[in-house]
Order: sequence, then C-alpha cells, then structure tokens
Amino acid sequence: MFGINTPELILIVVVAVLVIGPSRLPGYVEKLKNLIREVRKMASGARETIKEEAGVDIDDIDWKKLDPRQYDPRRIIREALLDDEDMDKLNSLKLAPGAAVASMMGKDSDKSSVQPAVDSVPAGPEIERLAEGQLAPYDVEAT
Repeated sequence: MFGINTPELILIVVVAVLVIGPSRLPGYVEKLKNLIREVRKMASGARETIKEEAGVDIDDIDWKKLDPRQYDPRRIIREALLDDEDMDKLNSLKLAPGAAVASMMGKDSDKSSVQPAVDSVPAGPEIERLAEGQLAPYDVEAT
C-alpha cells in the first residue's frame, strides 16, 4: 500500500495521534469514518452506473477472456486471413504454421521454403575485448 509497510504505518498513526491530541481525535476519527463511507458509496454508485449503462454486472464479466496477455498477434492474423475451412485444414495438419499455410496456398512445402537460410545472415562486427586489468575508455565530456 503506497510503499508503506506495517511498522511504518503504525508509527505514522502514533505520531498522528500525538500531534492531533486527545481533544481533537474524536472529530478526526469521525471525519475519517465519513470519508470511508463516501468512498464506498462512490464505488457502489460506479458499479451501479456500469450495470445500468452496459447492461452487465461486473461479477458476470469473464475477465480472463479480456486479458491482453492471451492474445498472440500471429494467431489473430492467421485467423483473420484464413477461412474456416482453411483453419480446419490447419488444425488437422500437424505441421508448422508456415508450412501448413504454404501448402494451403499451393506453394512448395518442403523444408527449405519454411526454414530460413542460415548462410545468408551476415556476420556481425567482431567485438574487441579489453586486456586483463585494462580500464575501459571514459569520456568526461560525454556524461
């Protein structure tokens, strides 16, 4: 809760009680109680407004279905581009998706068309390593 752990919260409450004093403490407790009551009313009012506006109860919503972590862009695009019968073929074929799509489109579906050529990838620049105990160069003006 706001990065405050239990001992810190207890210390804040004790300091607040000492600063406020016993004469004003009941008034502040009443104000805190009213604040909590109003926040609860606002939350329930928002729930009722959502229920009236959207026509559904928040408890009835399947939140797992709306979780953005479940979406795979490749699957969404594949489902959007392929027809239902193509999806049935894709599911019936136990191939890699690229090979199955290629076979559905009438292309050559051998392994060479599916896998990228490793030889065509250019080698990156060679990394120069520092000698043992050598300090890395440092530019004072760059920082």
